[in-house]
Amino acid sequence: MSGAMPLDDAVQILPAQASSVAADVDALFYAILAACVIVCLILFVLIWRFSLKYWHSRDADREAHEPQGFRLEFAWTVIPLLVFIGFFVWGARLYLKIEVPPPDALQVHALARQWMWKFEHPGGQREINTLHVPLGRPVTVTLISQDVIHSFFVPAFRIKQDVLPNRYTRIWFEAIEPGRFRLFCAEFCGTSHAGMRGEVIVMPPAEYQAWLASSAPAESLVARGQRMFRSAGCSGCHDPRSTVHAPDLHGIFGRTVQLRGGATAVADEAYLRDSMLLPDSRVTAGFAPLMPSFAGQLDEGEITAIIAYIKSLDAGDSE
Repeated sequence: MSGAMPLDDAVQILPAQASSVAADVDALFYAILAACVIVCLILFVLIWRFSLKYWHSRDADREAHEPQGFRLEFAWTVIPLLVFIGFFVWGARLYLKIEVPPPDALQVHALARQWMWKFEHPGGQREINTLHVPLGRPVTVTLISQDVIHSFFVPAFRIKQDVLPNRYTRIWFEAIEPGRFRLFCAEFCGTSHAGMRGEVIVMPPAEYQAWLASSAPAESLVARGQRMFRSAGCSGCHDPRSTVHAPDLHGIFGRTVQLRGGATAVADEAYLRDSMLLPDSRVTAGFAPLMPSFAGQLDEGEITAIIAYIKSLDAGDSE
């Protein structure tokens, strides 16, 4: 990256606005800060004014009076209400923008463990405590923890997402500045929590493609998942041509699945993971609960690869 220095190392109030949502997050923050400062100033001025007016040695009217000024009471009730409703609507729209990734985003998988970050790209490229991403393209990071709760935090991107064991979470961003940006764990996760740091390296598209080519492994994430799918014996039951009566997985990802008992479930990453580790929890309608659990036999990286392979299976394909 031509020796680019970290953009968030300069001494400043907030780090560089290096993602597409950073400016929006800062605008909301400064607006709320300004509202709090204005309210504090109004209260300070009123306290100061009344303290001087009703100082014990001053000759001020201290008789009780009937309350008057309905307009004033209405104003100080309605105006703050409208201001805070405005903040709520503003924040809700920004939250939805941050939480809903674009459908064409680059998919990256992240595994957090004490005390490191492990990333894997669709092409099979793996990294530890470093994440290379292209400039100007949305990137979705699917996160899971191998042990305790961690938190994926990139201050320059204004994004933070808890990383939980046994559950997938997701965060997305679009970097708009090239360079290196600090990655922290923002959740206390053990004795070396402070050392659980990394960096996100944002590269121009051409340089990113060159990095992908230079770091390409022998097999992609999908190819590794296919190999594990076969070696774990999954294809022996889930192959449409198999004599064993098991659900066909072609085209299943994203589809609504009918379950025993009348319930339904969307076949997302969490559903596929539970089907491998807790197969009796959600059994497909029309099938007996015969699938064994792979808990303790597959680690999170292997599960991620198998899910990537299942996601690649189109409804018209065959094993």
